[in-house]
Amino acid sequence: MRISLVTTLRTFRANLSVCFLVTILVSSILLLNIVDPGHAFAQGNSWYVGKGAKPNTYYTYQVQNLDTNQGRPFLMTIYLKEFDDANNYWIAPVFVVDQGNVYNGTLHLSDLDMSALGTSNVSAALAPYRSAYTNSLQWMASFVPKPGQSLSAPYWGKIAAIGGSPIAPSGPAKVTTPAGTFDTTVVSWLYGETNHVWVNPNLPYPVKAETFAGVTTGNAPVQYAFELQATGTGQPPVPKSEAIIPEPPLTIRTQRGSYYIQLLWDPPVEAPTGEAGDNATSTAEEFGLIFTNDRKEIVTGVTYGFTVTSSNDTVIEELGNQKATDGTSTQSVAFPAQGRYTLEVRIESVAGQPLGMFVESAKFGVVAE
Repeated sequence: MRISLVTTLRTFRANLSVCFLVTILVSSILLLNIVDPGHAFAQGNSWYVGKGAKPNTYYTYQVQNLDTNQGRPFLMTIYLKEFDDANNYWIAPVFVVDQGNVYNGTLHLSDLDMSALGTSNVSAALAPYRSAYTNSLQWMASFVPKPGQSLSAPYWGKIAAIGGSPIAPSGPAKVTTPAGTFDTTVVSWLYGETNHVWVNPNLPYPVKAETFAGVTTGNAPVQYAFELQATGTGQPPVPKSEAIIPEPPLTIRTQRGSYYIQLLWDPPVEAPTGEAGDNATSTAEEFGLIFTNDRKEIVTGVTYGFTVTSSNDTVIEELGNQKATDGTSTQSVAFPAQGRYTLEVRIESVAGQPLGMFVESAKFGVVAE
């Protein structure tokens, strides 16, 4: 084991679900004044998910969703190629870039609320990102489907959960993202934490969002967050896969949000040298593990499982009943060849209490060179 990793762990030792989701729409549009339907809102003062959508335009977002890849951010580009008048939906090729891997497909987006219809061409690999789209970029359609609501209305609706404040516009704000500076209206609500979505009335999706899961204890994790990275006219460049080398430390929150697991190592991760077969030699790589709760406090008496799999899902090593008595531990892995590997850490018990049916695990991607 390299000295720097030992030092890191010794220093640390010395210094010591998912939220409520939107399931039903409690209330719908409340209009303060009865006006001519043709002039219900002043031009530019209303919005719905999909407003301003134009053919041959694209939008690239960085998206983070609690239920996708354990909250790891990824890039999603939505290309509104054309509108299918016969079927009343947008034909929208989609490209996702996640840790250097590229996934693509074609969504059919409803003209009513930009929801991804069942006729969409979505592979199994793209399916989790389609769900992330529904639960982030398209989420507000539950409150503002076509024809929309006023950006100066006092009330848009309320999530079907006890407590919290209504979802409502709360005032103007300038927002700067990698795509530029936008005049927006902030849509906010309080549910445990204060949640914000920034809306520009001329864009089909919000410019930015930061929302949190509803939890009763500890720090609330991000439920979903996104930010516009680029927008333009014409077909966007098709991204290419590239080998992105993860760098330590990596910290991932477990599925139920009760724990964080941190993985440390001294890069690079080494693969065998020399000729393949019996002549190849491999240096075991040492990985450090640190277990903390949702308040980032170290937890002791941890028993965990540790599994290493290759990119083709071949199990390289599988261990159970591993101990992290003081909340830290190490594992030695000899990788058989260069390539991508997944290290999964599963918490089995804490302080002698088995977790039973609850899944508290984290998957880390590493690359052996």
